[in-house]
Amino acid sequence: MTATGIVGEFLALKEETDADILAMQCGDFYEFFADDAELVAKELDLKVSQKSSHGSSYPMAGVPLNDLTPYLKALVERGYRVAVADQYETESGHAREITRVVTPGTLLETTDADAQYLAAVVKDADGFGLAFADITTGRFLVTEVDDAADAHAELYRFAPAEILPGPTLRGDDDFLSAIRDGTDASLSLHEAEAFAPGRARHRVGQQFGDEALASVGLDSERAVRAAGAVLAYVDETGAGVLQSMTRLQAYHARDHLELDATTQRNLELTETMQGKRDGSLLDTLDHTVTSPGGRMLREWLTRPRRDPDELERRQAAVEALASEALARERVRDTLDGAYDLERLASRSASGSAGARELLSVRDTLEILPALADAIAGSRLADSPLSEVVDRPDREAAKALHDELDDALAEEPPKTVTQGELFQRGYDDELDDLIERHEAAKNWLDDLGPREKREHGIQHLQVDRNKTDGYYIQVGKSNTDKVPEHYREIKTLKNSKRYVTDELEEKERDILRLEEVRGDLEYELFQELRERVASEAELLQDVGRALAEVDTLASLATHAAGNDWVRPELDEGDALDIEAGRHPVVEQTTDFVPNDLRLDRERGFLIVTGPNMSGKSTYMRQAALITLLAQVGSFVPARSATVGVVDGIYTRVGALDELAQGRSTFMVEMQELSNILHSATEDSLVILDEVGRGTATYDGISIAWAATEYLHNEVRAKTLFATHYHELTGLADHLPRVQNVHVAADERDGDVTFLRTVVDGPTDRSYGIHVADLAGVPKPVVDRATDVLDRLRNEKAIEAKGGGSGKPVQAVFDLGSGEFAAGNSANASEAAGDDEEATQAAVAATNGHAAAETTDSAESTTETGPALDPETEAILDELRGTDVEATSPLELMAKVQQWQDRLGDER
Repeated sequence: MTATGIVGEFLALKEETDADILAMQCGDFYEFFADDAELVAKELDLKVSQKSSHGSSYPMAGVPLNDLTPYLKALVERGYRVAVADQYETESGHAREITRVVTPGTLLETTDADAQYLAAVVKDADGFGLAFADITTGRFLVTEVDDAADAHAELYRFAPAEILPGPTLRGDDDFLSAIRDGTDASLSLHEAEAFAPGRARHRVGQQFGDEALASVGLDSERAVRAAGAVLAYVDETGAGVLQSMTRLQAYHARDHLELDATTQRNLELTETMQGKRDGSLLDTLDHTVTSPGGRMLREWLTRPRRDPDELERRQAAVEALASEALARERVRDTLDGAYDLERLASRSASGSAGARELLSVRDTLEILPALADAIAGSRLADSPLSEVVDRPDREAAKALHDELDDALAEEPPKTVTQGELFQRGYDDELDDLIERHEAAKNWLDDLGPREKREHGIQHLQVDRNKTDGYYIQVGKSNTDKVPEHYREIKTLKNSKRYVTDELEEKERDILRLEEVRGDLEYELFQELRERVASEAELLQDVGRALAEVDTLASLATHAAGNDWVRPELDEGDALDIEAGRHPVVEQTTDFVPNDLRLDRERGFLIVTGPNMSGKSTYMRQAALITLLAQVGSFVPARSATVGVVDGIYTRVGALDELAQGRSTFMVEMQELSNILHSATEDSLVILDEVGRGTATYDGISIAWAATEYLHNEVRAKTLFATHYHELTGLADHLPRVQNVHVAADERDGDVTFLRTVVDGPTDRSYGIHVADLAGVPKPVVDRATDVLDRLRNEKAIEAKGGGSGKPVQAVFDLGSGEFAAGNSANASEAAGDDEEATQAAVAATNGHAAAETTDSAESTTETGPALDPETEAILDELRGTDVEATSPLELMAKVQQWQDRLGDER
């Protein structure tokens, strides 16, 4: 075929696919032509050649046949879909067809140890269905959730490489935008028919059996539609791994701890706020010695359990491993040679596993009985760890191990088409071919010495190359002794090359035997690989068991090395931590432990204290200790009783999403809204500075109302760190609210942060001291100190839902004079000439009877100087305000408007 014809074939194949790039096999290379060549050259730094044929010129770039994988991986990781067209023989020559389309979610050739999920998400009137398939391991999970926030949380948790949104979601810009913001996944628009209920149900039934559909246990077909779309996509892209997808696993929200995407980020479970693994909880706890173990540890941390029995089982295994140091190290040493059986099963199913990878299967199956031996004779034998090791079918595993051990050569070649893959005795026909092949090679090995003896030629050797085949090479000094039946084929500087009829005949025999042997060995190897693929479920069972032992050993290693304790799990409301520590921060600094007690009576802690004193660390460590307990891990504390929670919700830090039109405050309010809607009385809520992103009035009002709502309506266990010290007064009026603060020692103007949490409130934040520590110029620090002394004013709001009905003192920006008043102990001084009007506004926010305030105002107008019209108007509005019917937020807005108008009159 001419070069122009090759390009024409390439362009025709490109028309058949919606892939971004086509790699077409041409002999020993995969070639890219035209625009694809320019694109690939730019992305992968390949050289572009300009080829001319019949007056046309076109760009071309290529990679060797056996080197496609790294280039393919690099292109897919950059977000490209790459079609691969392979070459095959026909009677008239060569032909090519597209055999697979590689996408981010269907890339088998990955070296990343983390799971690589392909996800689909479907929406109907009642909620969302999601399916997650890791084609590198064969795992397949489905679930249903009620709303978009829960769907986003699951997508963030699994971090898929590629997402297939269902037909109704493709026009939902808000949903798709949230996916783009929260994940690195590529979005692919798969054909809508794949999501159709009937077609999806048929595919799922074909793949997993009709009984699997009945056992899924989900309330609708949303998840089945998502699962069917994933199966169709995997099939149509040609990944070839459907055989490794052996189980349809359904899970429910009630099985796992609810962790929304915000909480997973805030707690830095798998990566820090800067997007780095180093410094995350996963990085801190990961002492695994296998890739599957590290993958499972990540899964456990992002999907904590709510089943006390399962958690107790894990804890017992961790305790046994932590207490038996020698046995634990034997287990870890045994596991250290394990390969990734789940991925090897998928590679076998796809037909991409080589002989060396099947040997890796054999060697890893051998670890299972070795692990049982490592456990025997120690406390581990009586722990749940032995149950994990006994879970796979040991006899089936041994049978497959022995079959591979009997079949494969110990040092097989990298490629599976050149023979020498099998041991003697595996196949009689192959043994006969090997004997004949070796006999022919032995004849060749003896040819040189025999010819030397027979013809007296001293400088003679028999060799072979690709150009000349087998030949006899004779040094020029001995060419006069060459017999007549030698035919010269090449003259070199110091020698000549010859062939004989007999040598050519033997060469033909050897080449024919090599070809037949290669074909037979490849056929036998394909059968053996299919045999391994047929045991995908067994390999997945063994692989998961080894991974679980590795994960438990990792948790035990960390617990033993860092003085962690086994928490007591409680189905009640207690969270009682003695000398608790932050699991990550304690690794990098001398950590000051702190106690924490939350229960039904003491369920809401307002945490105050200086900036940089450790309030956020204190709250996050409470969340992480709770999470670790529901992973099955030990925890960093002297002792801990943890009531199993249904979810952890956090609002921490100040972030904006300006590109999406959301300010810092808008993001903060959206996060708060999600918590108030999602948390239950069985949840743990962490709030760090609610309302700080807006004006003081608005901020305190929102923080106040949120506290009341969480206390009165949600009743979740809550830790709320705030610099609004006015909120501390709520502890006197809301029965479950208590104050704690991080202590500081101030002597002679120097402040020391003690990082110790004690009961009671504080009214100091030491923000100016922190500014001084940060190097803010001294004139600014001095001026700030002066300003702070002048910002004093007090106001009162009645706590809603409290028992006493008495007003709680709360500070607002209602002062007058040069600076707007903030937190003041001297209200009358800050009120200035408008003391009476300000007192009237205070009374309104206080919730006292409006009549009292009105009487006071009327008395003032009768006995004192006449008020200006604007002030009179404000008092009229005040008289007409129904305090009981006005929300706190609306009431504060009115007060702020009145203050602004009074200020204008000055």
